[in-house]
Parts: sequence; structure tokens; C-alpha cells
Amino acid sequence: MGKIVPHIQSKYISSATDYNKCPAPERCEVAFIGRSNVGKSSLINMLTNNNHLARVSSTPGKTETINHYLINEEWYLVDLPGYGYSKKGKVKKLLFSKIIEKYIKMRENLTCVFVLIDIRHAPQEADLTFFTWLITHEIPIAIVFTKADKLSAKAQNDMVTSYKNKLLETWEYLPETFVTSAQTQHGREELIKYIIELCHPAQGQPQKRDGME
Repeated sequence: MGKIVPHIQSKYISSATDYNKCPAPERCEVAFIGRSNVGKSSLINMLTNNNHLARVSSTPGKTETINHYLINEEWYLVDLPGYGYSKKGKVKKLLFSKIIEKYIKMRENLTCVFVLIDIRHAPQEADLTFFTWLITHEIPIAIVFTKADKLSAKAQNDMVTSYKNKLLETWEYLPETFVTSAQTQHGREELIKYIIELCHPAQGQPQKRDGME
């Protein structure tokens, strides 16, 4: 039998618009990011069993800062602003703030970026381009499919398989993937266990990425 997921204690620590103003990089840190309306805040609240931790808004794209939440006094869960595309004439450009770029590239204790994907939709160009950006910069990633309660089990499997096949057209290997639902708590145990494993055995210690000094 696998380990039982420990009780999760969570608390808000800070919001920042500059990675240099984030908490000291003394703990393992994982970040959640996705396009607008992917259900990021709801997922964070589900994982932490705290419906008031991340503010859920009816207006997409409300996260504008790097938000740190301390989990069990051991590791940080970070809520990042979203990304998407901007269109100017015939030019389409992946759009995300310098806040995100500098944080992801420079945050030395960032152990993994979890990219959230709405399981109801086929691979979106913005997501695929963002994945490419992360891989180009050698950022460890995992994929979290959200809103699984909106589809049948078969439809979930079909969408995940389709997504993986699309990624394998250009990738040599696939990152860890998780299927979740904030409504039913599906996938909660697997996702939390994975994060804990990422931070083990040095929970509470900075996890510096390759190339960081």
C-alpha cells in the first residue's frame, strides 16, 4: 500500500511582482500555471482543503502576482499569473508577463512547474508554445488536467491519450501527467504524493536546479 497523504495545513505568505521579493528560497517550491479559466484557484483550494486560500473569481485572468502559500511548514505552493496569446494584425505572440519569465528562469528553489490544462479541450497552440518555452529553458514540468468531472471516464482517457500523442510528435518523452477535479477531489492524493516526493528527502531545503548557483 502507498503512503497515506498527510493532513495538509496551508497559509498565505505573500504576493509579489518581482521574484527577488518572494520569500527566501529556503524551501522546496512548486508552481501552478495555466491559461485563463483553467480552474487553477479551485484546484489549489481542493489540494489544500482550504476553500478560502486562493481567491476564485468569475472573471478569468485575475491572478496578477506571484502568490506563495506555505504547506505544512515544509514547502511552497506558488500560484502564478496565466498566459495566452495576443493578436496584432496577422502577428500572434505568446503573451506572459516579465513577472512569470523572470520568476521561472531565476527562482533557484523552483522544483517543478505544473501546467494546468482543461481536459475538455484539444491541445491549444498557446499551451504547446508555452511547453516549448519551458523545455527550451530546461524547466522541470508536469501536466495537470483539470475539470475531469465534466467528462466520462472514457472521454477523459481519450482526451489525455490524444494530448500525449500530440506532444510525442515533437517530444522524445512525456512529463508526469495527472487528471484532477476540484469538484470531486479526483487526483488529489496522487498529485500531493508526487509533490512530496519531489521535495523528499530534503523537505525544507532549497532544491537548486541545474545551472543555478
